[in-house]
Amino acid sequence: MTIQATTEIYSGGYCPYCSRAKALLKKKGAPFTEYDVQADPKHREAMMARTNNARTIPQIFINGQHIGGCDELYALDKKGELDPLLQTTA
Repeated sequence: MTIQATTEIYSGGYCPYCSRAKALLKKKGAPFTEYDVQADPKHREAMMARTNNARTIPQIFINGQHIGGCDELYALDKKGELDPLLQTTA
């Protein structure tokens, strides 16, 4: 049985990198929870606490594992490592 991974993305308003990351996740059919760090400072504080003070967006987590930003997400996809992360076999 395959279960969808829990995916979270910290993003902001006009952010082309955020848009690209979300587009790839949507293309993969991966649902995600989005936290707008520009609209709510609490989300920025949470993001920084989880990423060792990273300030850039997006910051992406899959099953609680910090993936990094848009470039790292696309690099995982290019290496064929993103799809297995987005699915958990139970």
